[in-house]
Amino acid sequence: MSAVDHNSDYPITPLLLPIDDPVEPSSSSPFPLKSLVTPKTFYVLLGPILCAIICLFVKFDGPVTSRNMLAVLAWVFSWWLTEAVPMPVTSIAPLFLFPLFGISSADSVAHSYMDDVIVLVLGSFILVLTVERYNIHRRLALNITSRFCGEPVNPPLLLLGICATTFFVSMWMHNVACAVMMMPVATGILQRLSTGSTQSTHVRNFCRAVILGVTYAAPIGGMSTLTGTGVTLILVAMYKGSYPDADPIGYNTWFFFGFPLAVLIFLALWAILCLLYLRRGSSQALAPHLDRAHLKRELDLLGPMAFAEKMVLAVFGMMVALWMTRSITEDIPGWGVLFHGRAGDGTVSVRAGFAVADGVQSSGLADVLSGTLDFLEVVPYLAIAPAVCLISAIITEFITSNDATATLLLPLLIQMAKTMRVHPLLLMIPGAIGSQFAFVLPTATPSNVVGFTTGHIDIPNMVKTGIPLKIVGTVILSILMPTLGKLSLPSSVTLVP
Repeated sequence: MSAVDHNSDYPITPLLLPIDDPVEPSSSSPFPLKSLVTPKTFYVLLGPILCAIICLFVKFDGPVTSRNMLAVLAWVFSWWLTEAVPMPVTSIAPLFLFPLFGISSADSVAHSYMDDVIVLVLGSFILVLTVERYNIHRRLALNITSRFCGEPVNPPLLLLGICATTFFVSMWMHNVACAVMMMPVATGILQRLSTGSTQSTHVRNFCRAVILGVTYAAPIGGMSTLTGTGVTLILVAMYKGSYPDADPIGYNTWFFFGFPLAVLIFLALWAILCLLYLRRGSSQALAPHLDRAHLKRELDLLGPMAFAEKMVLAVFGMMVALWMTRSITEDIPGWGVLFHGRAGDGTVSVRAGFAVADGVQSSGLADVLSGTLDFLEVVPYLAIAPAVCLISAIITEFITSNDATATLLLPLLIQMAKTMRVHPLLLMIPGAIGSQFAFVLPTATPSNVVGFTTGHIDIPNMVKTGIPLKIVGTVILSILMPTLGKLSLPSSVTLVP
C-alpha cells in the first residue's frame, strides 16, 4: 500500500522507525543520586530519624516502653503531617512498630484496627452514593429553598433554607461527603445569578454567603450525631476504651447534647453571614434572577419521584429510627436488648488513632505526661475548657487534620482530667469538638477545600467569617458543657486519684 491511497479521501501516513539514527547509550546512570535527594525522601527519613533521636537521648523516670512510645509517636505523626508516604501506610505503621519496640503485642494492636462500627461508617458512605445516584439531595434542596425563598425573594430566608438543608443532611452522613454532595446544589442555584463584570456587589456577597454557609454548615451539622463527623467517633471510641465499665455514649445520648450545641452554633453562623454579607438592597438585586418560580421550574424538571428514590428514603428513615432506638433510656430498653448486648452504636475513625491511643495508655507514656500536669488541679474548669477548645482548633488550622488532632490530644486530655479530678468528658468533648472549629483557612478541613475551590470565596472572606464563628462556638461549648453536658452525658465514671 502506498503512503497515500488515491481511492480514499483520508491519507494514511506510514509508521517508520528511525533506522538511520542509531541510539547512543546514555552516559548517565538510569537512577542518578540526584533523583534521591528530594524533599519527599527527607520526609520519609524524618520519621525514623526522630524516632532514633528520642530513643538515644530522651530519658524518662517511667518504663522504657513510655520512651519508645514517644519515639513511635514522633515517627507516625511526622509521616502523618508531611504525607511522606500514603496515608494507608502511615495508618498501619503501629501494627509493626509497636511489637518492634516492645510496646504491645501484634495481636493486641490488631484488635485496635477493628471495631463494630466500621460497618456503620461504610453504611453511611453507601447511603451517600445512593442519595447522589438518584438526585435525592437535589430534590430535597429545591423543595426546602422554594419554601424559604419568599415572594419577593428574601435573601436571609433563602440562605437559611440552603444552609439548613446542608445541616440536616450532614447529621446523617459524614460532613465531608455532605459538603461534596451539597456544594453542586448551591452552585447550581448561584448559576442563575449574573456573573462577571455585570455582577453587582449585593449578588457577589450573596454568593459568598451561600458558599460559606454550606461549607461551615456541613461540619456544624455533623456535630449533632455520631455519624456526622470523625472526631465524635474518635471521642466515643477513646472514652469507651479508657473507661470500659462506665456507661457508654450512645447514639441518642450524644444527640441530646450534640443537637442543641449544633443548632446554637448554626444560628450563630447564619447571623454572622447575614450581618457581613446581606445588606439592604440584596432583595432587589436578586429578584430579577432568582425567585420561587425559578426553583419550582427546576423541581418540575426532575419529574415525580421514582420507585428507587422512595426506597432510598425508606431505607434512610429506617436507618435513622434504628440508630435512635437501639437503647432508649435506662428503664426502657431498645431493640438492642434482643441481641444481648452484641449490638452497639459503635465508634470508628482513623484506625491508627485507636492503636495510638491504646499504645499511649499501655506504654506508660500517659502516666509520665500526666505527672507534668499537677498544677492544673487549682485551675478552674471555666478557664481550662475554652483553652483546650482553642488549642485544638489552632492545631487543626495550621498543623494537621481534625481527626489527627483528636487522636493526638484526647489521650492527654484523659490524663489531664484524672489530674484535675473532673469528669473526663468535660475536657475530651472541648478537645474533640474544638478540632471541628477550623473555619479560618481553606486547608484546615476537606469541607473548607470544597468551598474554596468554587471560586466564590477567598481567604479574607474565610478569615472574616471564621474567626467570630470560632469564638462564638467556643463560648457556646464552654457554657453547655457544665450545664447541659452534665444532664445528658454519662456520669458513672470513677475518678482515679
